[in-house]
Amino acid sequence: MENLTEKAVFLLHAVQYEQQQDPADGKAGTMEQERQKKRIAVHNLGCKVNGYEMDVMVQELLADGYSLVPFEEEADIYIINTCTVTNIADRKSRQMLHRAKKCNPDAVVVAVGCYVETDEKRIEEDPAIDLAIGNNRKNRIREILGTYLDLKEKGTEQVPDKTLGGMTQTDLTHSPEYESMTLLEPGHTRAYIKIQDGCNQFCSYCIIPYARGRIRSRDPEDVIAEIRGLAERGVREVVLTGIHVSSYGKDRGEEPESALLELMTRIQMLRGIERIRLSSMEPRIMTEGFVRGIAGLSKVCPHFHLSLQSGCDTTLKRMNRKYTTAEYLESVERLRGAFTDPAITTDVIAGFPGETQEEFEQTLEFLKKVGFYEIHVFRYSVRKGTVAAGMAGQVPEPVKAERSDRLLELTAQQAKAYRERFVGEREELLLEEEAVIDGVRYMTGHTMRYVQGYIRTDEPAGTLVSGRVTGLAGEAGSGIYLE
Repeated sequence: MENLTEKAVFLLHAVQYEQQQDPADGKAGTMEQERQKKRIAVHNLGCKVNGYEMDVMVQELLADGYSLVPFEEEADIYIINTCTVTNIADRKSRQMLHRAKKCNPDAVVVAVGCYVETDEKRIEEDPAIDLAIGNNRKNRIREILGTYLDLKEKGTEQVPDKTLGGMTQTDLTHSPEYESMTLLEPGHTRAYIKIQDGCNQFCSYCIIPYARGRIRSRDPEDVIAEIRGLAERGVREVVLTGIHVSSYGKDRGEEPESALLELMTRIQMLRGIERIRLSSMEPRIMTEGFVRGIAGLSKVCPHFHLSLQSGCDTTLKRMNRKYTTAEYLESVERLRGAFTDPAITTDVIAGFPGETQEEFEQTLEFLKKVGFYEIHVFRYSVRKGTVAAGMAGQVPEPVKAERSDRLLELTAQQAKAYRERFVGEREELLLEEEAVIDGVRYMTGHTMRYVQGYIRTDEPAGTLVSGRVTGLAGEAGSGIYLE
């Protein structure tokens, strides 16, 4: 598929021609005025990358004169940024699209993102969806939505299909370009910064390489410019995120360890930024050189999310993961050798196809051996279109539930034990917002290790404050109190 089909180019040029005509004829001027009166409602599903892209899309539409209303209220346009990581995510995406149409049957319902990329036939047949915008086209939402509304104004027969003749989608499988987006107003003291898109890993359970396409990295100059602007607006912490951050720079012929370290070194030098955090990483990137390099950057948070999925080598092989448990453990040990008591978090799938009780017990023992701060537990969910969906030995749901419960019990114990280590120590919080507990006002924030803390202070959000940890917060010990 070309970037734009001939039909899409023709339609775009036709609309642009009309918009250039003298507004006195009542056409272009009226369309623009009507657009500025339109109310949009948005809903985001899925990952942090989706969240970043949703924020930028809203930012662009507000700049174009649209007004934002809550999703539960009646709007003229509903935009749902979809997720397709599991069949359940697909179903949630469809539910939100249908809920939007039910809220206002006359509204324009826009499906955006991963679900659009993986089920084009269903999207085209779904009467609840009026417009479909794929990945790598989100940065053109103002143009696409404007074109659609102008064509619709002339009559529905002018709208060729839900992709406007291919205008709203592009081929993500053959060296796609990085989609340029810039966040201007994050609204918090922490900002997620998208630096990478796409994935070339093809894990057997995952559809994302098909939904997001091949890896592509953001120009470091753009990253630095965005962060500098956000720092000027009060952001103190940045989280570098992407679909597969551990591939950053690889599409440009660079070693990811070198490219990522160089980028983080430049961020370290930016005035106003106090913390640099990495989102989910592959254990293989934690080489001696990379770990030594990031340990030399004072603003890097000692909090590392290393994706595991299983603690059994046989299961990892079926998952098409590219490491062994021994290699994973080596990466953890490197981090613990370079940082003081780093927070190591991970993901684990319970009940992957073919997982025997013995394999599960191996996973459980490995998790105990590593000693994580937190484990994000997911029951395996069949995803149509993946290799794992057709594997023999699908695990019954009751077995998945039992294994999931045991993993959740383990992570609750490990997380509480990790937080207890800091009782009596001095920790620093980056304040985020106010919280009231038992009638007492606190400011809440997170430590560099991403432990949530509560402190009584009059300092505003965005301030770094230190205090001694006096105990755990909540019945489950899910946070810490400082004074």
